[in-house]
Amino acid sequence: MNDSPNQKNSALTSSPYYAFCLLFLLYLFDYLDRMIIVSFFPFLKQDWGISDTQCGLLVSAVYWSILIFTLPASVIIDRWSRKKSIGLMAIFWCIATLACAFTKNFRQLFYARTAIGLGEAGYAPGGTAMISAMFPKERRAGMLGIWNASIPLGSALGIILGGVIAEHFGWRHAFGIVAIPGIIVAILLFYVKDYKTIALTMPLDTGEEKTNVRMQRKDIIRHFTTNKTLLFNNFAFAANTFVTTALLTWMPSYFQRIENISVSRAATKGAVVMLLAIIGAPLGGFLTDRWLKKRKNARLLFPAISSLTTSILLFTAFQFLQGQIQYLVLLGVGITAVAFVPAAVAVTQDVVHPGLRAVSLSLCVIVQHLLGSALGPPAIGALSDTFGLERAMVFLPMFTLVAGILFFIGSFSYAADTRRFEK
Repeated sequence: MNDSPNQKNSALTSSPYYAFCLLFLLYLFDYLDRMIIVSFFPFLKQDWGISDTQCGLLVSAVYWSILIFTLPASVIIDRWSRKKSIGLMAIFWCIATLACAFTKNFRQLFYARTAIGLGEAGYAPGGTAMISAMFPKERRAGMLGIWNASIPLGSALGIILGGVIAEHFGWRHAFGIVAIPGIIVAILLFYVKDYKTIALTMPLDTGEEKTNVRMQRKDIIRHFTTNKTLLFNNFAFAANTFVTTALLTWMPSYFQRIENISVSRAATKGAVVMLLAIIGAPLGGFLTDRWLKKRKNARLLFPAISSLTTSILLFTAFQFLQGQIQYLVLLGVGITAVAFVPAAVAVTQDVVHPGLRAVSLSLCVIVQHLLGSALGPPAIGALSDTFGLERAMVFLPMFTLVAGILFFIGSFSYAADTRRFEK
């Protein structure tokens, strides 16, 4: 007997791979909406006369908003519904993106960009928690690696489409064009299978028998503040995202100024570098999962190695090279700079209570945005205003070097912290 259409639709919406595809597309639109502004810098400077520092603030505005609202959003996600929370947030950030098209000055655009961050605040924690629940631990880094490949893809598409649309139709039209598809995907997510909310309990050994008791607020705070692996992992994550966000923001302007090429061509060159993270993120997750079978702390050793490699490549490219050779080395950076992400994200899920997974990633997001993403674009912008963009980029390798050292230190406590919650 053939399955009815309703049965087929039910099987599709219940499939973790269908939900994963929707989550991938939403993450793509998340970063597309977030980074499309980068291609508009020359036009905004011409239309409104703003500085490089202000251009950087239009990027960091999103991250500051995420920084403020990610923790309360993640609490709602962990305690309520993953799919409903994510769907509502996605619709909100797409509407905020559309609103950017109607702004008339820097202040209005800054506020609209802040609203985008409010919508995106809980998406990374919510999506990570869903994927961690849908797939086993042995495949967690690999699936998160594929999911995180949507970050460079969305960023690159945002930069490329932004430059092309802005040159042909005006920068305001680009906001409207990219907002609509995200709303459609968000609505589809409401019909996928959610997973059950996990009770916040912990085992209590009374001597005669083991019972589970509800975790109190002090238990949850201690859960995160005494976790050495999580602390080193999150600070290392921040150092790396300082670099990746700064590269995403300033590479198109770097190529335009150094090589004196058009906005669209410079945007494309910069986007291609970060687009290679489509290789780096899944590859990093795959290699980490393979190495995990032989080395228990591979999820911190691998990002330590990839971060140090990125530091060497960046220093070589910006300090010693120019032209085509420099660009080839930067293409290598496009692969190595994000190879740490799936392993580092998996760590935030491995060493915490399964009922606190969204909260765990939200704390990582707070640290990485406070010390990384929110600081990178305006810091390099300010250095550019003072020393020039070419010299400003030379500061980036020191941050990936610090990240590598922190990941390596954290690797010594990973196995012990994982054993507490691996079941």
